[in-house]
Amino acid sequence: MERRDFIRLSMAGVGASVVTPAMVLAKSSLQVKTASDIYYTQEAPGRWSGKVATHLPNIRIEKTGGKVTINITTAHEMRGYEHYIVKHVLLDQNYKFIDEHLFDPAKDKAAISTFTLKDYSGPLYALSMCNKHDLWLNGSEV
Repeated sequence: MERRDFIRLSMAGVGASVVTPAMVLAKSSLQVKTASDIYYTQEAPGRWSGKVATHLPNIRIEKTGGKVTINITTAHEMRGYEHYIVKHVLLDQNYKFIDEHLFDPAKDKAAISTFTLKDYSGPLYALSMCNKHDLWLNGSEV
């Protein structure tokens, strides 16, 4: 074995002995996230307890025949890109994505979105995402 090959292999061995334990430790320290770690609610506002009134999405439902209209409002000011509601997301009873509305803080003066569903009944959930105060969830029954 030549000296250069020996040095190269030795350095690779040293590098592996440093990186591998760090990867194992990092993997074992990962924790499973629960839903309450991902979004905030009125009952569990977490570190944003003073922000419930302006960040929790308000859901209003109107039924006309087989058509269901869902209006979501978040009573949050839209201060341009500095502080605004990024989007509303509508989820079904199994928390599966139905639709979303993205806001343009340069144009939208209020965080209001409207969704229309056909023949939907059961629980419905709305997410409101603030660029500074995370993701908020509220639910309602159709």
